[in-house]
Amino acid sequence: MANRLAKETSPYLRQHADNPVDWYPWGQEALAEAKRTGKPILLSVGYSACHWCHVMAHESFEDPAIAQVMNDLFVNVKVDREERPDIDQIYQAAQAMLTQRTGGWPLTMFLTPDQVPFFGGTYFPNKSRYGMPAFPDLIAKVREFYDTHPEELRQQEAQLSAALQRMQPRAGDGEPELTRAPIDLAFEQLAESFDARNGGFHGAPKFPHAETIDFLLRFHATASDAASGKRALEMATLTLTRMAQGGIYDQVGGGFARYSVDATWTIPHFEKMLYDNAWLLRVYADAWSITREPLFARVCEETVGWVMREMQSPAGGYWSSLDADSEGEEGKYYVWTVDEIRSLLSKEEFAVASYAYGLDQPPNFEGHAWHLRIANPAFTLEREVGLNEGQSQALLDAAREKLRLARDKRVRPGLDDKVLTSWNAMMIGAMAHAARVFGQPEWLDSARRALEHIRREMWRDGRLLATARDGRAHLDAYLDDHAFLLAALLDVMQAQFRAEDLAWAREIGEALMERFHDPAEGGFFFTANDHEPLIVRPKPGPDNATPSGNAVAAWALNRLTFLTDEMRFTEAARDTIGLFMPQLSRMPSAFGTMLAALEEQLDPPDTLILRGARDRFGPWREMLDPAYLPTTTVLFVPSEAAGLPPPLAKPATEAVDAWLCEGAMCRAPILDPVQLRNELGLAKIDVSAKAAPPHRSLS
Repeated sequence: MANRLAKETSPYLRQHADNPVDWYPWGQEALAEAKRTGKPILLSVGYSACHWCHVMAHESFEDPAIAQVMNDLFVNVKVDREERPDIDQIYQAAQAMLTQRTGGWPLTMFLTPDQVPFFGGTYFPNKSRYGMPAFPDLIAKVREFYDTHPEELRQQEAQLSAALQRMQPRAGDGEPELTRAPIDLAFEQLAESFDARNGGFHGAPKFPHAETIDFLLRFHATASDAASGKRALEMATLTLTRMAQGGIYDQVGGGFARYSVDATWTIPHFEKMLYDNAWLLRVYADAWSITREPLFARVCEETVGWVMREMQSPAGGYWSSLDADSEGEEGKYYVWTVDEIRSLLSKEEFAVASYAYGLDQPPNFEGHAWHLRIANPAFTLEREVGLNEGQSQALLDAAREKLRLARDKRVRPGLDDKVLTSWNAMMIGAMAHAARVFGQPEWLDSARRALEHIRREMWRDGRLLATARDGRAHLDAYLDDHAFLLAALLDVMQAQFRAEDLAWAREIGEALMERFHDPAEGGFFFTANDHEPLIVRPKPGPDNATPSGNAVAAWALNRLTFLTDEMRFTEAARDTIGLFMPQLSRMPSAFGTMLAALEEQLDPPDTLILRGARDRFGPWREMLDPAYLPTTTVLFVPSEAAGLPPPLAKPATEAVDAWLCEGAMCRAPILDPVQLRNELGLAKIDVSAKAAPPHRSLS
């Protein structure tokens, strides 16, 4: 018989619906049961694409004997960390305090009926190994301790609750001084940890750290020291190149895996997350804008292809993730034998693929298979295979397509098909941004379909919801949902301006101010002021797997000020950055997104407003859309747009006039694209077939 999880929207929770464990979802029913019985809570947090979550489920949660012990001793609560990031971040922090170890998933925590944790860890095996106790023995000892040490637990409860409160940032006396020092220090810290051979930072496991690459690209554009700016670009582009050539990138189907288990980007942890690919799509598009490197354009085109082909629902929303496992094995869907590849390709295709992917070398996956990576970059194929670069690339492209079609017939990894507002907002913004950079209207259409899905299904009576699946949307949205959606609307408006998008952006901004902003201390709480009570109300600042909600809110609200004349937005942004300045000053490299917001407080962003007939925007767009302008909002406002706020309500003519506004001060209108190019210091754009997909106007 299925347990209570069968009625949930989360595919991860529903995967546990047939467990013999008497699972509860997080909520009042579970908390009330713990209070009624006096049992402690066993909290298990994971997500659908998590390999070790599946391992622990198979070993322990599907075992009737272990489940019986769990049911006898605890109120068992299962949480999807993607639907309940509030629960996850609170108890990840508590786990780190209790164990002095980093967290992860599955997260296994033991709580009092008052929700305060007293013991925890991550994965525990069903039998003693890896230096860890057997899970059934562990839970029996935890319950024994709970029953026999009530006074010690009360003392620990008070101490831990106080420690969690102390973790939250606090405003100091007086207004903090905002300076560029954290920006320069962040570059120095990143330069010290940079892997000059393989790209990326630190050793294995190696994560893409898109926020760091984004910071380096911005630093390159704004650095006062030409040498450090050049070095920043080298660090960013080497990392992007090595990732694009590595196994973390799906050489057959496009898109990026979560991280690499080695320092050379060769073997990934095979799960594919929507948010990673959104952030990486954006930085690859920006890197192409700066360098015109064809590899970066190809990665964008293939990643978008994967998103639209495999991750967008018929209703428009983007799904959340693909599992690392298929048929019970991690990576099985993605790896190959040489004989399989040879059987699918022509002799010429195999010759190129074998050399490009290094198939003449020892297997790189568990000693028996190949996970494809570019072992020999394409420009060397002429020397080794006797074909010029164009011929070699055409054969490799044909080989990749044959491999993709063959792979599509395999048993696919599990799909987490819930729609998360925050992750969708990240992809909507990235798709709209890439559509603008490369002039790809169908990419913008994809972004708009997802945006309309969010507005239709997850925006109810002026309130945003966090998650949806099969037509059921629920859970109050968090800071990230609002902040990321506001930022996405700014991207969509730059690709295609609509007054209704600006009106919605203002509504989202007002919701951030009314329900999340802390007027006393500054910054934004992760949960709204009418959210269910938890043991702490977090106010996170550093970037994590996704950008910091506080940082994105500060960045986006500041930009929204210059479109609406609403000064409360930029004041809240400034106070947010000021709240985190002590942390920024100590470890700025952990705050890549906040550094972008800081930069735009120190030097207000430009707003470039082009007003005129829609059919005359073409030459202006061809110049501006592919340009890297990280501190400028560019809006093409058609003559017929009405009901505009004062900053955008420029006179409409049949021609096109461009107003370049620095902060709130606008120059006289510019009437000629060449003059504007000179004002912005832009080089003449050469968008060739080699460098990118054919550029078409979005107008």
